[in-house]
Amino acid sequence: MVASIDVHTHMLNRDWLELLRSHGKPRFELRKSLDAPEGIMMDGAPFMTPQPGHFDYPTRIKLMDEAKVDMAIVSLTCPNVYFGGPDISLKGAQIVNDSMAEAQKIYPSRIRWIASLPWEYPDLAVKELARSCDRGAVGVMVLANIGNKSLTDPLFAPVWQAIDQRALPVLVHPTAPPGTPEMDMRQFNLIASIGFMFDTSLAFARIFFDGFLDRYPNLKLIASHAGGTLPFLVGRLDQCFDNMNAARTKTSTRPSDYLRRIYYDAVTYRPEALRMAIEVGGADKVMYGSDYPHNIGDMVGCLKRVDDLPAGERDAVRGQNAERIFKL
Repeated sequence: MVASIDVHTHMLNRDWLELLRSHGKPRFELRKSLDAPEGIMMDGAPFMTPQPGHFDYPTRIKLMDEAKVDMAIVSLTCPNVYFGGPDISLKGAQIVNDSMAEAQKIYPSRIRWIASLPWEYPDLAVKELARSCDRGAVGVMVLANIGNKSLTDPLFAPVWQAIDQRALPVLVHPTAPPGTPEMDMRQFNLIASIGFMFDTSLAFARIFFDGFLDRYPNLKLIASHAGGTLPFLVGRLDQCFDNMNAARTKTSTRPSDYLRRIYYDAVTYRPEALRMAIEVGGADKVMYGSDYPHNIGDMVGCLKRVDDLPAGERDAVRGQNAERIFKL
């Protein structure tokens, strides 16, 4: 069977965590949550809960063996390195990128990695991109909003240009959407269940209506969590585009066409949702992912849902698409 390649799976680093503890305030703090003795809070709301597996590559490899996952393309998660000012943000990126590069050396047949960048400081981000690629990064990670700024903000144009020149895959991962406190997402961990899906969907809707992909034709953007709500909303996006002048001020391309130009992971927990992502994006655009080791990650279940697809789609999603897109 085709090798299984996990394109959405995370690792942290103890030094990065301590950097966040020291420099993340006032927005980020580490304290006890309902899920763990220590969780990351954002604007006072439960945000991300580090797990033992986030720091343990031998355990990861063992669980990959048990789940029959052949390769993991690891990335940092939110809040990434968007805190602390330029020096701290760069230091956080270097800490994590170097840690992942070292893991790839130790497990050369099992681990690849996606670079984190200090996006808020474009000159530093472009330099760190070059350094990370020299160290073996196969892609880039970005959160769906960067310090409450949209990904299409002109501030980030130099970084996007550098990534586009290298034609690298970019994992667009959600974080808490702007206005989280006002939307009353502090209760019930609504950031994870609803906010993340909203953040991804809003980011890509802006990208589509802005004509962003036409300015950066070599980008390979990956919409996390099977595209958030985008596959479900494709009809509404097109209907608004066809009937509202404001939606056509920067592009003449329908959202459904752009949805076939981006990529998707298979981190979704119902076969119907995976089926919809494949139908909207195409079987050549979807890749296996697990979200391991988050407490809602599902290495085994996500792979089973992929393996239950018809054979041609299964092989593409299981690993062939990732091999092509990441040039493995």
